[in-house]
Amino acid sequence: MKNVKIGGVPEHFNLAWYLTLKNGEYKNNGINLRWQDFPDGTGAMCKALRNKDIDIAIILTEGIIKDIIDGNPSKIVQTFVQTPLNWGVHVASHSSFQNVDDLKGKKAAISRYGSGSHLMAYINAENNNWDLNKDLNFEVIKDLEGAISGLTNGTADYFLWEKFTTKPIVDKGIFRNIGNCPSPWPCFVIAVREEFIDNNLDELKTILNIINRTTSEFKDIPNIDKTIANRYEQNLEDVREWLSITEWSQDLIDEQTILYAQNELYNLNIIPEIVDYEKLTFKVY
Repeated sequence: MKNVKIGGVPEHFNLAWYLTLKNGEYKNNGINLRWQDFPDGTGAMCKALRNKDIDIAIILTEGIIKDIIDGNPSKIVQTFVQTPLNWGVHVASHSSFQNVDDLKGKKAAISRYGSGSHLMAYINAENNNWDLNKDLNFEVIKDLEGAISGLTNGTADYFLWEKFTTKPIVDKGIFRNIGNCPSPWPCFVIAVREEFIDNNLDELKTILNIINRTTSEFKDIPNIDKTIANRYEQNLEDVREWLSITEWSQDLIDEQTILYAQNELYNLNIIPEIVDYEKLTFKVY
């Protein structure tokens, strides 16, 4: 039995992994796939890949591109979720902020530097024509629970996070959503340590075949909307809306999309250079 460690955020996007693990599909193929939740997101997963704590990560596109360029010895082997991520712009319910313009120069809560919440704060600032040097300030809050504390006690002013994940917090009157900032590219990719690819390509192909079979049929699973709503404590109508706008992928992210993402990150001074497609990706098939 080959031991393989994989990580991702504990959100509805990754339910397909839970289902295939629960069904024992990897063990039936001689693979002991062990899932680890990363509630603090992309930055923590990048660190885990570097430290060999995990072999595979289901990770935000922009975050892993940045970290590979910064020296993470990993490669993107596939797009996982093809559609953009709908980042909600959140403030504390009791705050005086009414729209995104009110947040100019205020402090953004981020899970960590290099995380999606950090990088998308730049995208949000660019979308609103802010001065990236003067109008962005950050407070590291680690995870969603940290964001709730930070916004409630005023150590941070706003927080970007996937809007369906935070919808229950909005419904409870803890956050208010005052805007949206969709990522301008497919949101989640599958990244794998290069050493693992070199030594375990057959196992990687098996893992991808299993998960791709499930994601290609995901929306047809009986009562999948109710399963998601119950497991992630979400409103059924919100889940149905999310399912209607979300598409999974079974293909490697294309060169044009990688170049577009790099150009955006470079123009925002988030990455120091634009690198070749082959430096960031590995074609499994």
